[in-house]
Amino acid sequence: MRKVVVVTGANSGIGLALCERLLSKDDQIRLCLACRNLQRAENARMALASSHPSADISVVQIDVGSVKSVLQGAKELKERYKRIDHLYLNAGIMPNPRICFKAFITGLFSRNVISMFATGEGLLTQEDKIKEIEPLLCNVHNPSQVIWTSSSNARRSAFSLTDYQHSQGQESYSSSKYATDLLSVALNKHYNKQGMYSSVVCPGLVMTNLTYGILPPFFWMFIMPIMWLIRLFTNSFTISPYNGAEALLWLFSRKTESLDSRAKYHSCTSGLGNNYVQSYKMDVDEESSDVLYRKLLDLEKQIRKKITPENK
Repeated sequence: MRKVVVVTGANSGIGLALCERLLSKDDQIRLCLACRNLQRAENARMALASSHPSADISVVQIDVGSVKSVLQGAKELKERYKRIDHLYLNAGIMPNPRICFKAFITGLFSRNVISMFATGEGLLTQEDKIKEIEPLLCNVHNPSQVIWTSSSNARRSAFSLTDYQHSQGQESYSSSKYATDLLSVALNKHYNKQGMYSSVVCPGLVMTNLTYGILPPFFWMFIMPIMWLIRLFTNSFTISPYNGAEALLWLFSRKTESLDSRAKYHSCTSGLGNNYVQSYKMDVDEESSDVLYRKLLDLEKQIRKKITPENK
């Protein structure tokens, strides 16, 4: 039986690079591109199909920023597949990002310059859901894997359980990624016995459309030579989407039950361009992850009540 793999945000960047690498590794999988923009998704599907003509590649429209779209997309997935083996929650947005130039200049000439570029900590001021397709993921005889694209920028100090949607803060990216880490731990606690396992990945510093959109083009002309130089001294500068997908691809071929539920798997690239994976313990605790999990379940109930019966 062919493995079923669903990738959100698959029409560009890390998501598209992951799809290409998955098909190169195993073109017998049933691959579904879950994207917000159907036209871009179809263009990506045709590009992948041209290089992998025997592959089974389909598209489903899912805008993870819209509950109605997520529910409709989940309905289509349940109609299309009997199970999902690997669910890559990769889609993301970065609305109205701003750079703190004071922090950038200060960090540029400090001993923390590598860490600043690698994590983005202090620079940026200004996520996916599972339960609806739970029946496709939970099977004790055929374990499934949920893989979240997180970041090394996920920081406890940016997150608050009393403001988990970060409406009062200025570091929404760090907060949302830390929430992702917490939720992954909670899912493992509640679903491992049912055959679903959750893992978290950091793709490293990757240049995608989201990244380029943070700063004006002329600024990148100044920064990129510095970044290539720093890459000689740190393994977190993966730069290309292909390199950034390394840990995502690595998890595809791993036995889910053997993975560390509290580890974050990092895509790494050496100064010579060699790719590999390193795991690091996440700064999370089970109590906080459980509290967030319950809060999100309550939020889900509230949102569902607002959806009219016909939309359900």
